[in-house]
Amino acid sequence: MDKIAVLVPCYNESQTIEKVVRDHKSALPEASIYVYDNNSTDGTAEIAEKAGAIVRHEPRQGKGNVIRSMFRDIEADCYLMIDGDDTYPADNARQLCDLVLNKGVDMVVGDRLSSTYFTENKRMFHGMGNRLVRFLINKLFKSDIHDIMSGQRAFSRDFVKGFPILSGGFEIETEMTIHALDKNFVIREVPVLYRDRPDGSESKLNTFSDGFRVLRTIARLFEQYRPLAFFSIISIVLWVVALALFIPVFNEYLHTGLVPRFPTVIVSGVMGIMGMLLWICGVILDVVVKKHRQLYELMLNQIRQGKGN
Repeated sequence: MDKIAVLVPCYNESQTIEKVVRDHKSALPEASIYVYDNNSTDGTAEIAEKAGAIVRHEPRQGKGNVIRSMFRDIEADCYLMIDGDDTYPADNARQLCDLVLNKGVDMVVGDRLSSTYFTENKRMFHGMGNRLVRFLINKLFKSDIHDIMSGQRAFSRDFVKGFPILSGGFEIETEMTIHALDKNFVIREVPVLYRDRPDGSESKLNTFSDGFRVLRTIARLFEQYRPLAFFSIISIVLWVVALALFIPVFNEYLHTGLVPRFPTVIVSGVMGIMGMLLWICGVILDVVVKKHRQLYELMLNQIRQGKGN
């Protein structure tokens, strides 16, 4: 088992992958560097292998699918994930790994947004999107994370082997963050330098489609991890609408003794019942989620025992 494994998911990064591998070999000479090629057509895999990386291939397209294979295949005490586009210098690699190996941290996030991200990143709306995602997650999950979507992270073995990856694409970082918050893992952030891609290197992100997928992931995980809050919000909306429909009819009944708008009363009653049913669903699912957290803790104990053996 490696003490430190550097994980580099790659798709068409021929211009930068050699530098990324060499920089991290210099920063972490004892580490094994794994480059997982995701159907590149520009010779990325060959360049990485010549630079000294262990190259493997993932045929299922998408960063989430690559990370899933990496986490399943590789055994290490500390995992350092880094993008292959050379936007994250290797200067902080040792610091991130030391927090995992020596301080008991489960996930260390390289915080771009507190350093050079907003001056280096040239893509329109990316800064706004990062702020929006940060605001939503911190409000919905009652946290204080500065950089939700950073691609430079270090993980403990407990986190890696117990993380059920569901996302297939770039929303994987958001899923990692929410999972760590929900399961009470120890999280630390380290401000890191960020630099824009070199000329000729193209980003694989689509601002709007990938941004929508991230927002959809946040909504899905909010429903799964905090069902009582999720369904309570919907229930309150339905109850407010039901009352808004019912109160004018009820006032008219008090003054005239007549109910001339029965369809409105029926719609109001149906929406009130739907709100009650959804709230009950939230209560039931909340019990299920709490039981799942208990089972997850038992699974982590088994992972630790397996590491000791």
